[in-house]
Amino acid sequence: MNTPNISKKEIINAFQFRHATKEFDASKKVSDSDMDFILETAHLSPSSFGFEPWHFIVVQDKELREALKPVAWGAPVKLDTASHFVLGLSMKAPMTKWDSDYIMSMMKDVKQLPGEVIEMYSKFYREFQERDFNLDDDKKLFDWASKQTYIALGNMMTSAALIGIDSCPIEGFHQEKSEALLQEKFGVDTTKYGLSYMAAFGYRKKEPEFAKSRRNKEDIVTWL
Repeated sequence: MNTPNISKKEIINAFQFRHATKEFDASKKVSDSDMDFILETAHLSPSSFGFEPWHFIVVQDKELREALKPVAWGAPVKLDTASHFVLGLSMKAPMTKWDSDYIMSMMKDVKQLPGEVIEMYSKFYREFQERDFNLDDDKKLFDWASKQTYIALGNMMTSAALIGIDSCPIEGFHQEKSEALLQEKFGVDTTKYGLSYMAAFGYRKKEPEFAKSRRNKEDIVTWL
């Protein structure tokens, strides 16, 4: 494996380039290879215990995009103009609880851990949920899974910016209505998955109207 050799200047330039694109140039499409690259950075993203509590739906069908508009007030223009539109789903309690079939399968089939390590890992994970983070109800477990899914979102947006592709994260949707739609139209089992965010990818129609503004770095970082 080669050591990465991307210049710091190039990386910071990508962060300066990235902005929440409100409207995309509908005539420009992200190539299949570029979109696969962006999704691969989600695939390779870290997650707590390495359990990957996520799923991503790339919505290219026009009718399905139209169906999303009434339940996603922050998305209509992006749904009309974005090259690619992604739904970031996070697992719910039946999937992420320490003794679920999914967690056991991850340890046994994906990580291929030996039996004694699975037993030890399960003990740590149970203590993490029940003692350390008090993940004692369905809402807490879903919110915890969403934290992991947001890591993948950040990586997708950054990797897109590094190759000159724009993006926009979207939380402007009605969660309950969106999940009902996902179950009805998208074939999502909403007892297992919930919607954490939407994300649009493409090429900006115009440059941002305002320069990027942030608090002073000294106001957000403390060295001890």
